Amino acid sequence: MNKGWKETLSVRFISIGFTVLALAVFKPFPMGNWQWEPYLHLLAIWMLGVGICLITETVMAYVVRMPQTYDRGVSYIIHRNLWFQLINTPLQTLMICLYRHFVLSQHDEGNRLSWSNFLETLLIIAFCSFAIGLYWRFKYRNRYLKAEIEELQAMNERLAKEQAVAYHDGVSPVVTLTGSTSETVTLQIHELLYIEAVGNYEKVYQWHDNQLRCDMIRCTSRQIEKMLQDYPMIVRCHRAFLVNISQVDRVISTAGSMQLRMRNIHEAIPVSRSNMSQVKESITLEPPLRLE
Repeated sequence: MNKGWKETLSVRFISIGFTVLALAVFKPFPMGNWQWEPYLHLLAIWMLGVGICLITETVMAYVVRMPQTYDRGVSYIIHRNLWFQLINTPLQTLMICLYRHFVLSQHDEGNRLSWSNFLETLLIIAFCSFAIGLYWRFKYRNRYLKAEIEELQAMNERLAKEQAVAYHDGVSPVVTLTGSTSETVTLQIHELLYIEAVGNYEKVYQWHDNQLRCDMIRCTSRQIEKMLQDYPMIVRCHRAFLVNISQVDRVISTAGSMQLRMRNIHEAIPVSRSNMSQVKESITLEPPLRLE
């Protein structure tokens, strides 16, 4: 059993335990003057509740098509847990009502299956699901926020190290970018900042002679990406941007999005979600990137 499933089971065990505790406090079904029997029934309901959770997990994975994973970030987990609660809450309610009807009704007629019993139990389960959802949402948001801060710090430390070693040896290579017409742009690869796609043209930004320079050539983003495929420090960070990782000063993260702040000009280039993993991998490459 992998770590993700162990954590999921732990969450479900605790959540069902909290729900059973609420049932014991609010007592949605009469138990008469029983002594120790209620504890056995609550234990049985807890075990059945865990089973219902596993059934809901199967529905989530194969029907709703939202598999259990902690690798897609906090937004995915919160969205998935909301769907889980919407499916699991009525199933748990139905299970408890059926248990009352078939097991407990012989002791008290008030436990027989009815709409009033169903709605009463549904109200308690819905309240528990809401409270539990808030708790786990807060917990996972804090965990991912902490992990995001640590990852951001590690990437920025890596970038600082790159700036210290990138230009020590030799002369950086020269690259010539050719457009679909006669225009060309020749530059030293270490001076390239980023390339922006604008319609049928590509804007090539470079830091040359201590000033920003922008050249335009007519070509597609795919064509210019192919021209630079031999340079691993040139990475696609967005459908409209190619960026020179070695010219990135800092990585900025705000509201779940990532931006790359460039050196010298301090302009922030957006990173799309689909390219985020590629950018992170390029920053953390071993051995350190070299431009010479």
